[in-house]
Amino acid sequence: MIENILLAVSGLGHAEEMLKTLKEIPSIQRAKVTVLHVVPPQSTAEAMTAKWEQGGKILANAIQTLNLDPSQVSSILRQGEPKDVVCQVADEINADLIIMGSRGLKRLQSILANSVSQYVFQLSSRPMLLVKDDIYVKKIKRIMVAMDNSDASKHCLNLALFLIRDIKGGELILAHVIADLGGESSLSTQINPEQHPILAAAASQAKKQGIQPRCVLSIGKPGEKICRLAEELNVDLLLMGSPDRRPSIAKSFVDLDRLLGSSLSDYVRVNATCPVLLARTAG
Repeated sequence: MIENILLAVSGLGHAEEMLKTLKEIPSIQRAKVTVLHVVPPQSTAEAMTAKWEQGGKILANAIQTLNLDPSQVSSILRQGEPKDVVCQVADEINADLIIMGSRGLKRLQSILANSVSQYVFQLSSRPMLLVKDDIYVKKIKRIMVAMDNSDASKHCLNLALFLIRDIKGGELILAHVIADLGGESSLSTQINPEQHPILAAAASQAKKQGIQPRCVLSIGKPGEKICRLAEELNVDLLLMGSPDRRPSIAKSFVDLDRLLGSSLSDYVRVNATCPVLLARTAG
């Protein structure tokens, strides 16, 4: 299910470390990796030459850090606007997963700072693993999926099952938050998480693949609750769907509603204390 990975490197952050951790998972070990560095346009030929040389060193260092089988890794050094080139290369190699570092900028700040990872997530339909600069990348044992009724959420469940099935001692956590924007309610202890229809369906799918999940049902502000659960349960990787609400005619335009903060996925990508894999639908 994950056969081609695009790793976009900038010489900063934890993206390479995240890939090394992923590569320890048996189901990922056969995946081919393309390491990409993009050299942005420069005002002079001298500056361009210097940036090009620097980019070559960044790529070489990334390849050395990853220490992968040479038959599984290739590198691309390309000139252009980073946010556009990442999308183009992801399409060229038919990437099943894009891994990028993220500064975790909030909403309008990410627009004003021209956030590459945020822009790529808006315009690419491919799953994207964001690794914030300020988090600690851990060995992946505990994977949490934020479940709802969306196709994107179901796609995340499939990705999580693909990852967790061969992890020795791995734990799959299925979490659903009943929205209460007041945020002060506490969940009745009389509610059995596995009896909730969304969690019951997800748990049933997991059990069919021989995986016994842990189901967690909470209530409150979804973004805050998901981030808090991930932290309290010591989650190593969080997966959540981000349904695309744009009409097909506007697929090439940034979703301003999401950028302006009405998006649950935007809140979680900024505030989660673990790496976040965001996905839309399998298509």
